[in-house]
Amino acid sequence: MLEPTFAPDLDATMFRGVFDAYPEAVLLVDDKGVIVLANPAAGALLGYEAEGLAGRKVDMLVPPRAAARHEGLRQGYTHAPRARPMGTDLELTALRADGSEVMVEIALSPLQAGSRQLVVASLRGIGAYPRVQRAIRQARYNDYIAQVGRVAVDTRDPQELASCAVAFAAQALEVEVVSVWLLEPGRLEFRAASIFASGSEPQGSATMANRPDTLLGYVAARREPVLVSNFARENRFKLGPDMRQGKAQCALAVPMIDDGRVIGVLLASSGKAGRFGDDEKGFVAALANLVVTSLQRAHTEAQLAHAQRMESVGQLTGGIAHDFNNLLTVIQGNLQILADQPEITAQPLLGQMVSAAARAGQRGADLTSKLLAFSRRQALAAGPVDVGILLHSLADMLRRTLGEHIAVHVHADAHCPACHADAGQLESALLNIAVNSRDAMPEGGTLSLACAPCREVPAGMPEKLVAGACVAITISDTGLGMSPAVLDRAFEPFFTTKPAGKGTGLGLSTVYGFIKQSGGHLTVDSSPGTGTRITLFLPVAQPAQVPAPRGDMQAATALAGARILMVEDDAGVRSVALAFLAALGCHVASCANGEAALAQLRRGDRFDLVFSDITLGDGMNGLTLAERAHALAPHMTVLLTSGYSRYLAAESPDHPQQWPVLRKPYSREQLGLACTQALAATAARAARAAPPPG
Repeated sequence: MLEPTFAPDLDATMFRGVFDAYPEAVLLVDDKGVIVLANPAAGALLGYEAEGLAGRKVDMLVPPRAAARHEGLRQGYTHAPRARPMGTDLELTALRADGSEVMVEIALSPLQAGSRQLVVASLRGIGAYPRVQRAIRQARYNDYIAQVGRVAVDTRDPQELASCAVAFAAQALEVEVVSVWLLEPGRLEFRAASIFASGSEPQGSATMANRPDTLLGYVAARREPVLVSNFARENRFKLGPDMRQGKAQCALAVPMIDDGRVIGVLLASSGKAGRFGDDEKGFVAALANLVVTSLQRAHTEAQLAHAQRMESVGQLTGGIAHDFNNLLTVIQGNLQILADQPEITAQPLLGQMVSAAARAGQRGADLTSKLLAFSRRQALAAGPVDVGILLHSLADMLRRTLGEHIAVHVHADAHCPACHADAGQLESALLNIAVNSRDAMPEGGTLSLACAPCREVPAGMPEKLVAGACVAITISDTGLGMSPAVLDRAFEPFFTTKPAGKGTGLGLSTVYGFIKQSGGHLTVDSSPGTGTRITLFLPVAQPAQVPAPRGDMQAATALAGARILMVEDDAGVRSVALAFLAALGCHVASCANGEAALAQLRRGDRFDLVFSDITLGDGMNGLTLAERAHALAPHMTVLLTSGYSRYLAAESPDHPQQWPVLRKPYSREQLGLACTQALAATAARAARAAPPPG
């Protein structure tokens, strides 16, 4: 084999020529870490003149954050030098002369030059590699996601978060416009929650219809990211002239999904064609999920705060209601007794005064009922309600009372089942809404009442109220509508837009409390100039139940001779109840507490019915008394009464009341009717339990 030979004077020239001509950056470094030689490619890569690198420590090319690690690697290599080619994932960051950094891949080879131990370091800039560019881009996107996440942790304001998210997204994507669009409650259109537009002020209350032929509606229908490569050639949905002829060339839209439902769209657009790819889809989708999570947290915290406020108000109103209803029982009871006196009936003026006082007392009772309703502590007498009949009856009354300038229409689905609710409270709730609708139509308009089986499950519906298992009752008007600010507070207690003295602010909050306590749900769709639509969702009544006939029943007259043990700790109420029962022909024994009542029963005194208040002050309450009295005399009837008790408020289809309850304040007729019904129910149970004759 022939050995190549070179003239001695050519060896150094050829070596230096090859060294300088080599396309990769090459550094020759001694065992002290000093650069001996550098080729022009190294100077170009690192921002130096090649000659300017010679004699410098290689450590100057290492960013400060990696200096300690680099020193350890260099010393380790000096003690055990070996060839390390490129492609072994030895990737580092080099510090350039201007302070910028460049990602490099390095190959190392030991070189023995006489007694000197050298290292040949070959560097290749890899910043232009697609995989590296993608890694850098993803790291950049992750950093912006982290920044938005930090804002989400620090702020509780959804608007502030949305504004921050679109601004960071525009910076990360390097695009001109990014916006967050949220679906309105009626889901008919999107409203711009926040828009970032570089070089201009953010836009205000922009809207876009939620239809499949619009960009946002198309995204919502598909429930997946949509890339618009070129606005001019887009034909999947309609685009306005501002999009087709504007500066934007392409767009990326990602649906915002919360609990399986689309609640909005995050939209980015760019004047640079082909700006969006898979990495951008992943970034915008992650940002959308973060915004949705934060919005959900804000909503949950608002609900929790509302629930805590309602609990506090409820505890307060419960105590007030108990004492106030006892006072009203005494006032109204004595007024009823007074109205029957010959001295009063003989003088019409005195009779009118007593009637006026009785009406004032009734208004006080109604106010107490409203306080309990919005705090969800009222006692509900739930049962099957034929909603169609109720709406037609209510419409007849509304046509007489709202005035001729308001047309009232009823649309009752023939297949609408009965709902399970308190008929009186439901009628009151619908009347409250109708009165608000009247006030929103000062120049006249149309009020529509409708009922149908629930065909669509709205957001926030309780799990028990699935489509087909509830009734939807809708009240809509053609009135002034509500602004978003008013809509947000519409159901707050004591909030009203009416002039001073024209409203208590309890109307809609009472409706809200009643619906929630009934296990139902409600939605509101309203905007200025478009009227208001409120939909109540209530559970369907059990098929075995038959709607009770509506209308007032006459006071009982069949109590003559009944033996009643009456237990009431309030002396004034006890006096009124004694007078009522005596007027109904009953034989009454009264006690101020449960212990005294049990003592009479243990002595063997026989009674047809025990009539007891639930709250009896210190000692045994009415519920405990009822249980012990029933144990002593299983066939004896128990009837309870209360102005307020958790026992009343806890009644539901899943937790029916064990004992019938008469709510205070009550009239003589109501007391007589309650006693008669309780005795009849006991007799019916006894008849069913008796063995068949023969």
